Parts: sequence; structure tokens; C-alpha cells
Amino acid sequence: MNRRDVAEVAGSVGLGAWAAFTVLALVVTGRAGAPLWLDDTFLIRSVGHRPEEALALARGVTATGTGTVPYLLAALAGAVAGRTQRTRLLASALGLACLAVGQLLRYGVMESIQRPRPPRSHWTTHASGWAFPSGHTTTAALSVGLLIVALTLRAPRGGTALRIAVCGWGLLVGLTRVYLGVHWFTDVIGGWLFAAGWLGMCLCAAAHWLPASLLTDMITSTSIPTEDHATEDPGRRGRSRSA
Repeated sequence: MNRRDVAEVAGSVGLGAWAAFTVLALVVTGRAGAPLWLDDTFLIRSVGHRPEEALALARGVTATGTGTVPYLLAALAGAVAGRTQRTRLLASALGLACLAVGQLLRYGVMESIQRPRPPRSHWTTHASGWAFPSGHTTTAALSVGLLIVALTLRAPRGGTALRIAVCGWGLLVGLTRVYLGVHWFTDVIGGWLFAAGWLGMCLCAAAHWLPASLLTDMITSTSIPTEDHATEDPGRRGRSRSA
């Protein structure tokens, strides 16, 4: 894929995710933050199935969705994507900026919607702020997306198991927020959609505006079209091959 194709695909995915997120946000706002669809079902089942071992594991997983872990993963994504010291540093800086700005935008959306969390009696971990979209979910999904993009650039035909493991971690972080009782399931869906929309826009912008030389350093030779610059002997033009 060339940079134009990458920009089109990333932009299309981003716009689609933003559109779905906007619809969900309007529904949440229209219902004044009340539970939607399967929200009550997921919460009730979570409350009814909480052995101590599972709670401890869920708290451990959910803790990795905030703080330093997502930023370390974003920096790691840059280190994986770059081929030289210069491109590694720049890619890491761009990944960290994508994550940080995405968190700020998510916080602004959360403050504007102000959806209440589930009843506090169901909480089994600390939480603060409003519910929609889930902060832990959004942050983890953004760092997962950055790392998957980096892994795909470096090994377009391999690393499937590692990408699946990274995706699994991101999904678990979101689901533990519901299991621990501090978010509705639609808060988690909102976080996934928000992350996909923002990451798509970031990738589209990078494909459009980053210098071509830098992009070439960051992607494998099989990912971009190349031209055959083999030298040709002008004296052979027009000559027929000898028998």
C-alpha cells in the first residue's frame, strides 16, 4: 500500500468509528445517561459472579489500562516502527502525542456528556469522574492500536500471535471496567469507538503530512511500491537478441 492508500483506509476507518461514536453519544445523552440495551444485564451478571480470585485478577488487569503502562506501550510502538535512531525517536514522540491528545479529547467529551456511573454499591475498585466514554478502555485501546500498527509495519506477514495477544489485553481492560462495576458496557463500547476514530485520524494525518523519506524509513520495503531503477545499456536499445 502506498501512502495515499494508507491515508484513505485510515481516514475511512476513523470517520466510520467517529460516526458510530456520535450516534452512541447522542443516544446516551438523549436517555440522560440511563442504562442502555445490555448495560443492566452485564452489570447484574458481573455482580453475581465475583469470586475473590477473579476480582484480584480483574483489578490487576484494569490497573494496566492507565498510568505509565499505556505510555510505555506507545513509546515501544515507536521504537518498533522505526528503522533508525532518528525515526524511532520521532515515531515514539508521535505515538505519545497521539495518546496524550486523545486522552485530553476523551476527557472533554466525558465532561460535556456527564453520564453517571453505575450505582456505587456495585463498585469493587476505585473510580472517579463521569462514565462515558470509559477512560481506561480508551487509553488501552489507543496504545494497543499504536502497537499493532507498529508490529504490522515491521512484520506485515508475521507476528499474528503477538498482535492477537495485544488485542486481547486491550479488550480485557475494557471488560474489567464492567466486571468491577464502575462502568456500563456502552461506556466501554464508546471507549473502543473513540479510540478507533482518533487513531484513524492520526494515521491519516501522518500518511498525508509526514515527509516521504521518513515514511520510507519507517515501513518495510514490501509495504510500498518501488520502481526498477536498474541501469540500461543505451547501446542495446533497438538491438535484437543474439541467437
